[in-house]
Amino acid sequence: QSFKLKGYKWVPAIFSRKRLSLQTGVSDAEVRQPGKSPPFSMNWIVGSTDLEIINATTGKRDGGGSSRLCKHVFSARWARLYGKLSTRIPSHGDTPSMYCEAKLGAHTYQSVKQQLFKAFQKAGLGTWVRKPPEQDQFRLTL
Repeated sequence: QSFKLKGYKWVPAIFSRKRLSLQTGVSDAEVRQPGKSPPFSMNWIVGSTDLEIINATTGKRDGGGSSRLCKHVFSARWARLYGKLSTRIPSHGDTPSMYCEAKLGAHTYQSVKQQLFKAFQKAGLGTWVRKPPEQDQFRLTL
């Protein structure tokens, strides 16, 4: 199944559309005021009583370890799952060794992301504030 993203190509249904209410469309990274944010964040998983508290300034758990929601943990889980697949879809080589390579290799995701960015601009919401590319330049480990 697919849905139409207002005037753009059809995108797979796995990228479900949600109506968001944006109060402001900030396009300038300099406008952010991170000092006004709370010093912590929390996350939890349905079916688990484990509440994870994260230091918002470091991105680490209270004990200093990585969050279960960090890119490195997610990518390691993905690499383990990918390695276990018995019937792999033919690709251009083996498992990527860098997170940024894996992310760029997700062609459907990249296409939908570009359509979303165009939709933001067309709606007058500004441009997506990109993070420094160095944040995605780390080795994937099993």
